[in-house]
Amino acid sequence: MKLGAHVRTAGGVDKAVDRAEEMGAETIQVFSGAPQAWRRKNYSKEEVTAFKARLKETGIGPVFIHGLYLMNFGTDNPELLKKSQEALIAEMNSASLIGARGVIFHLGSHKGAGYEARVGQVVDQCRQVLDATPDDAWLILENAAGQGGAIGSKFAELGRIAQESGSDRVKICLDTQHTFAAGYDVKTRKGLDATMAEFDKEIGLDRLAAVHANDSKIELGGSRDRHENIGEGFIGRDGFENLLSHAAFADVPFLLEVPGFDDSGPDKANVDILKELRAAAS
Repeated sequence: MKLGAHVRTAGGVDKAVDRAEEMGAETIQVFSGAPQAWRRKNYSKEEVTAFKARLKETGIGPVFIHGLYLMNFGTDNPELLKKSQEALIAEMNSASLIGARGVIFHLGSHKGAGYEARVGQVVDQCRQVLDATPDDAWLILENAAGQGGAIGSKFAELGRIAQESGSDRVKICLDTQHTFAAGYDVKTRKGLDATMAEFDKEIGLDRLAAVHANDSKIELGGSRDRHENIGEGFIGRDGFENLLSHAAFADVPFLLEVPGFDDSGPDKANVDILKELRAAAS
């Protein structure tokens, strides 16, 4: 199990490796452009070469790209749907180019129309993106916290989309805070065992590609996306020790998306806490 974080790419994607090394991250997630803008970055050959060289030097990896936040595959707006698909295809191509495992992204919201009304469209979009992108890039669906008609807060929803998309390139990123907020107990050993048994039944553990390791500002079942530093929220240190010792996650990379103790995002202090808990759990 590798422990890491989302890191900034300011100054070039290779600088993300420098930042990861400074905080002791063993695996990383990056944006391929501003997360609130449609324009995606075009990586130069030199930048990609430098990035891959730094990864080799440090042993950091695997790498993941996080999709931009504007995409919504549950929309009834044709223009937004088209832009979402184009953006995701661009990011999948970037993932292949820089050697990332794939793109972790939010499916979006059905805006009150209901899951059944939009699931066919979501599956169709996934199929089109898969058909248009390299085979070495995974399409990684992130589970939602359950807010505002968000698609994919329940494992059965994600499992159906993954299955009907018809490809083993479709994977899942399990966000611990979203999972907890959606009503799945990942804090206690008994609850975590039940949660992962349901995940395996509805989706399959073979599709679990990554974990977003975030504590929760929200209580169990609170249905809101509110991340907290490790040990400072309702999941707590004991909860993360359970997560880090659970067999389902033995070979799954953990990526921090926490606010940071200085409110500047994932930091060395949070990485160190995860490492301490990993050692205690082993």
